[in-house]
Amino acid sequence: MSRRILVTSALPNANGPIHLGHMLEHVQTDIWVRFQRMRGHEVIYVCADDTHGTATMIRAEEEGVDAETLIEKMRLDHLQDFNGFNISYDNYYSTHSDENRYFSELIYNRLKDKDLIFTRSVEQLYDPEKNLFLADRFVVGECPKCGEPGEYGDNCEKCAATYDATELKNPRSVYSGAKPELRASDHYFFDLPQYTDFLKKWTRSGAVQPEVANKLSEWLDAGLKAWDISRDAPYFGFVIPGTTDKYFYVWMDAPIGYMASFKNYCDSSNEVVFDDFWSPDSTCEVHHFIGKDIINFHALFWPAVLDGSGFRPPTRVHTHGFITVNGTKMSKSRGTFINAADYLKFLDPEYLRYYYATKLNGSSDDLDINLEDFVQRVNSDLVGKVINIASRCAGFINKQFDGVLSDRLHDEDLWQQFINAEQTIADFYETDDTSKAVREITRLADLANQYIAQHEPWKLNKDPERREDLQLICSQAINMFRSLAIYLKPIMPEMAKKSEAFLNVAELQWFDLSTPLLGHTIGAFKSMLTRMEMKTVDQLVAASAQASSADAETDSAAPSAEVQDDKHITIDDFTKVQLKVARVIAAAPVDGADKLLQLTLDVGDHQRQVFSGIKAAYNAEDLVGRLTVVVANLAPRKMRFGVSEGMVLAAGPGGEDIFLLSPDSGARPGMDVS
Repeated sequence: MSRRILVTSALPNANGPIHLGHMLEHVQTDIWVRFQRMRGHEVIYVCADDTHGTATMIRAEEEGVDAETLIEKMRLDHLQDFNGFNISYDNYYSTHSDENRYFSELIYNRLKDKDLIFTRSVEQLYDPEKNLFLADRFVVGECPKCGEPGEYGDNCEKCAATYDATELKNPRSVYSGAKPELRASDHYFFDLPQYTDFLKKWTRSGAVQPEVANKLSEWLDAGLKAWDISRDAPYFGFVIPGTTDKYFYVWMDAPIGYMASFKNYCDSSNEVVFDDFWSPDSTCEVHHFIGKDIINFHALFWPAVLDGSGFRPPTRVHTHGFITVNGTKMSKSRGTFINAADYLKFLDPEYLRYYYATKLNGSSDDLDINLEDFVQRVNSDLVGKVINIASRCAGFINKQFDGVLSDRLHDEDLWQQFINAEQTIADFYETDDTSKAVREITRLADLANQYIAQHEPWKLNKDPERREDLQLICSQAINMFRSLAIYLKPIMPEMAKKSEAFLNVAELQWFDLSTPLLGHTIGAFKSMLTRMEMKTVDQLVAASAQASSADAETDSAAPSAEVQDDKHITIDDFTKVQLKVARVIAAAPVDGADKLLQLTLDVGDHQRQVFSGIKAAYNAEDLVGRLTVVVANLAPRKMRFGVSEGMVLAAGPGGEDIFLLSPDSGARPGMDVS
């Protein structure tokens, strides 16, 4: 039975570039969307830039442009990045639109008519230097629950606690650094507690994953609070009807942006009716893909607002976890906070789409990008297993049989194993468990490669009397490759296109799996994916670190969780650092590096190698005998020049003005200065 499905990804904020954290969600969504389309279902995939808020207003002022110009430029930049990763939106729009204004006002008025809106005076944090009230995300301080520093004013990334910004300890404005003041203002609220019973039932209906439902139940059992839906002027957004200086809070109109983008699509296509998907009695499906940090908005506030205003709640909210790189948070200083545009300069987007698919398991657990594993998995699974099947056998078919496949299968039982896996793999795709789908696909690829190795077509090619066997075996291999190409198509659409050209077939669909290509003429095999090189990944990381260093000198005050993670440590973190005096016993320039010197250090009881960016300040030969301070317990770091076993500390403004300890300072190698 054909399904009608509306799908959304969370809206990227218009105040920054798309990075690999964003891309996880949009790749996950796109894989699910492409799978459903291959199955013959009607799927409409929409998204938009999240544009409203104080941050947009301030950034536009700093750049000397109006907010509308700023957000449209960012929208086009974002769309270019997403297109680079083959994200197949039907519409990519903006929350600053006539459609969004219409639905925001409509929903607000309907909620108000049902007495679900009320006003009350609130004390709010106010930046006395910028003369504006601070949204929750523009106040940082210590989490009131666990004490983690550098957390924002709505929730803690470390312990997942939610709280009011006024509860933060030692708060400061991210705009000016000033200590905020408490000031009173009348705000508008949505009476969310009235929906407690509705939400308890809805969150246990299968609309969210079990672990997400458990987390939501903590908030539900603790008692819901009314939801503040307004902000004071000055603010970039929509004015609340009946007021002149109150605006819809961005988290009021942002999810409504899903509806607005879909309405814009409906009006431009003239083939889809908006109410078919959003009316309370709709039989269509609505699916949201989000990160776990915004489940309270999407699985408590949003379904309640929809129901209260006469619309249907989502069919399902698909929640994923955060990304780490090599076991730690994405870091600008380490070069692992990678923007999508930078990635595309170095690597094929299909690499990342595939690697994300190997990690996503349908849960909200965090996932780690291990860069060495990234390279190994792509080369082993895709190049070494899947594509290898076609590349090993296509030449025999083209040269010996004019590209014509045999008219029967050589091993029906083996072929049936590929067909029997269809429902299992489909179920994994349906439940977002692409990691298991990939494992099943690579298991089949192993069977195909074992079959080829067993029958050795390269030997059959030398025996004129085995021509029929050669054609049968290579044709079976090509058909097994075709099955794998179908199974992988939601993940790797570009490889699928190349496979379709090689196989000389129309667009591969899921229902093609049961029918092999017999007596069919294929095309010439061409390279579908090249092997990854670790040195290219290293170059990407180095370029990202360099770009981040340059950005740090020009960044506006707009917050970034990743930047905050790099800037803030606790005293406990600092006390872990072991500083020791070391003597330089050898120094040499590093080939291919403009700033680095390779230092051999005597640290008292042993020697170690460190790469240090002090070439502009010292000639290598002048450093021998000098003393320095080294971070002795820093984990060794593999660089493309070799392994660096620590970090040299130096003083000075940089460039040519960098100073080490003098040889006669009285310090000695191995002395602890921590």
